Amino acid sequence: MDLNLRDIRALVAVAEAGSFTRAAERLHLSQPALTVQIRRLEEAIGARLFDRNSRNVALTPTGRELLPLLRKSLEDMENVLRDARAMGEGESGTIRIACLPTFAASVLPELIIAMKRDVPRAVFQVRDVVASTVNALVRNEDADIGLTGGEVLDPLLEVLHKGVDRLVAVCPREHALARKRRITLSDLASFPLVLTAPGTSVRAVVDAALSESRTPLEIACEPMYMMTAVAMVRAGLGVTILPETAREVRAEPGLVVKRIDHAAFVRPIAIVRKRGRTLPAITKHFVELMQRSVKP
Repeated sequence: MDLNLRDIRALVAVAEAGSFTRAAERLHLSQPALTVQIRRLEEAIGARLFDRNSRNVALTPTGRELLPLLRKSLEDMENVLRDARAMGEGESGTIRIACLPTFAASVLPELIIAMKRDVPRAVFQVRDVVASTVNALVRNEDADIGLTGGEVLDPLLEVLHKGVDRLVAVCPREHALARKRRITLSDLASFPLVLTAPGTSVRAVVDAALSESRTPLEIACEPMYMMTAVAMVRAGLGVTILPETAREVRAEPGLVVKRIDHAAFVRPIAIVRKRGRTLPAITKHFVELMQRSVKP
């Protein structure tokens, strides 16, 4: 027979009260029910734990020796139950998120602050990676939720919320495009371009949009990271196209951000989870915060 929490709690109560009657009152049990619990515990252990007569109850030597161990076990189990209840109710836990670097460097910090204001015991594991890696991390269950870019075609992923991220042109203040009120597709095709590497969600959108241009494109560089693209633009290597939400484009006072007058320069973004997987309550709460910040 296995030990159970109620029987251990009954032993501790009787030992502390020195009386079955007082212990039963404390536990809101009838005295016969408490007696059954103590007898069940004694049978599980294989030893008598209390000597009792009509006037008092006293622990046997075995009972005295086991009491500290059982009391510690009771405390540990109650702590486990309390922590489990807090996790089940979304009052604590770890939020494992994989997301695009633009989101991690722009909206995410404020969302984490808001979440920890609501749930101080929330812990975050953040993986800021390109869209294909976001999808892989969620698919392989290394992250519970992801904010990814591009169309979500993976059948193992479920889209919880869709949004868009407009792309903009970034150039030096002295560049010819900086003086234009409207930037068209033909304007972009007229200058060397610094584009993020093939395989990134931004590059997929840019390639699709630029494919409409009849002018041959001059691609000067293809860096993996947006900060590198910004540095290359600052050095005069060309014009880059990045998400409007990217903080990299706002961190350079010598650069200008220009809207592109073309509907194709919009990157789909989505909050995803693995299909069929239940999210922890605390992660569901965070998804609700994310949905408010991702523009549909």
